[in-house]
Amino acid sequence: MTIEEEVERGRRDGVGREENLPFLLSPAKPAKAGILLVHGFTASPWEMRLFGEALAAEGYLALGVRLPGHGTTAEDLVHRSYEEWLAAVERGYRLIAEQGLRCYGIGMSTGALLLLVLAANRPLQGLVLLSPFLKMRHPLAQATGLLRFLKRFQRHKVAGNLAAYYYDRRPVNGVYQLCRLTRRIRKVLGSVTTPALVVSSTGDQTVEPESARELFRQLASQHKEYHCFGPEVPHILATLENPRWRETFGLTLDFLQTLEQQAGAVRRVAGKSF
Repeated sequence: MTIEEEVERGRRDGVGREENLPFLLSPAKPAKAGILLVHGFTASPWEMRLFGEALAAEGYLALGVRLPGHGTTAEDLVHRSYEEWLAAVERGYRLIAEQGLRCYGIGMSTGALLLLVLAANRPLQGLVLLSPFLKMRHPLAQATGLLRFLKRFQRHKVAGNLAAYYYDRRPVNGVYQLCRLTRRIRKVLGSVTTPALVVSSTGDQTVEPESARELFRQLASQHKEYHCFGPEVPHILATLENPRWRETFGLTLDFLQTLEQQAGAVRRVAGKSF
């Protein structure tokens, strides 16, 4: 797989805006490592672009994948499954691994959950999980297995400046896919040992913030960190809609740098072995 093939896949699927296509950002010097960036439900790669640009400026290769059904139309998303989303994340992982780079994952909401499934099967070096969840706030979320046959969409308010990057209708079948995904996450959390940073906020109106803490507790990672912002911070943490974006990125960068330093120390010790 190449990034050009993924971009072409997006165009064939009907992505009309360049900002909603997958992206690959390379640093000016040889990359320290690769970062796999995964956006959230009803969003597009644009959601992770700011993170990608900042990471590339810090010396990382940044790859933003596109989940099938996203960046096109809400009607396209109706027919997609979380397995299709996971396949796109797997392709992104392989693209980074084929370049011989250590791979970290940064995911926003649903993207964070997909990375957790990936980490249960692939050797990721670290995970940054932004607003991950095990439970959604909507009281009917768990009933979507039935409701998806009765109702196709749920209206979702999107600010005018974001309408080009997010759907204003959530496919009910898509929410059902999220329920299926969270059930899988509950089964794999105890086997995920990848170092992880979990970031959430009490101002999250989309998912239950406490479920992020529960997810954190269930992670089997020996190295794990948790940070929760206050009520001023919304669900989306990866864009400037988050008033604490710079702090969020700072937490992420510190976490990555700590892991990179540890990896460097291991390599130096290994180099002295005989």
